[in-house]
Amino acid sequence: MKKIAVFVGSLRKGSFNRMMANELIKVAPESLKLDIVEIANLPLYNQDYDDKSPHEYTEFRETVKEYDGFLFVSPEHNRSIPAALKNALDIGSRPYGQNIWNSKPAAVVTVSIGPTGGFGANHHIRQSLVCLNVATMPQPEAYVSNAFSLFDKNGNLTDEKTKKFITSFMQSFAVWVIKNS
Repeated sequence: MKKIAVFVGSLRKGSFNRMMANELIKVAPESLKLDIVEIANLPLYNQDYDDKSPHEYTEFRETVKEYDGFLFVSPEHNRSIPAALKNALDIGSRPYGQNIWNSKPAAVVTVSIGPTGGFGANHHIRQSLVCLNVATMPQPEAYVSNAFSLFDKNGNLTDEKTKKFITSFMQSFAVWVIKNS
């Protein structure tokens, strides 16, 4: 079984992205064990901390090192990546030469209330992952749009077409993880 760290780009309590992350965990094949790794408590990355990191940096890096791969579930903020998620990527990539993301498989799912499904954020995350030497699954791509209409009041995914898609997506991701581990 491969351990996968799930990073949710939205910090909002009622986040559609957290709801989606929970649904992705539910439909994941048994070959994957997924855990959400929290990023809200990370202080902003500052290179001055490379020599003596805050304990939040150290704990985050040590936690993430234990995973075999990553799943990024994120909204789009102003056609780009949310600051909290970019901060986590930066913290994990430093100090120079100690990139915890290096050579591990990943996938990206973006969720938006708009019609483009977070297309811009999806590609900005992928762009950062290329720099970090993360083997990011190229297909299928996952842009989930109109999120406000997909979940019930308890945060459960009710749209059958989306359920079918994310189940297939997670099956593809499980294959990707095995091939790139």
